[in-house]
Amino acid sequence: MDDTARADDDTAGADDDTTRSDDGVRVREGDPEELVAVMRVLDAGLLEADAGDVRDRLAAGDCLVAEASGRVVGALALDGDYIEAVATSPSRRGRGVGTALVRAAFGRRGRLVADFDGGVRPFYESLGFDIEARDGDGGEDAEAAADTGVGDDRFRGVLRDE
Repeated sequence: MDDTARADDDTAGADDDTTRSDDGVRVREGDPEELVAVMRVLDAGLLEADAGDVRDRLAAGDCLVAEASGRVVGALALDGDYIEAVATSPSRRGRGVGTALVRAAFGRRGRLVADFDGGVRPFYESLGFDIEARDGDGGEDAEAAADTGVGDDRFRGVLRDE
């Protein structure tokens, strides 16, 4: 499967940061009016995203959305070069939407950093992130995580232009 997002000469002008994947998914800067749609995607990804923070990212131009047939099917929120959240609608998972979002964000920033669980490590590895294990922060949830095994595998990935 080719997950490469490419500029679409028919729809992307010189000042337009729009990219389109091979299956017609368009990645573009999100609009503050899309807050509800973006939150639905992030919620479906089981991410704990604060609506106020996402609203701020949308207003600042730091939230990218993937759109298909007029619907938001993916979202990525940035804080500088840090990926705060990236998620894809369940019906679009495994079809290159998350890859297109990360590649578009990388094209804007030239460097990306993400913290994530081991379950999505293969996704970040496939994109070329340099990955290292993270130690627990020793917070009050650390003992509960140790008892359940949940949260033991946290990672930080960095993607650089080399």
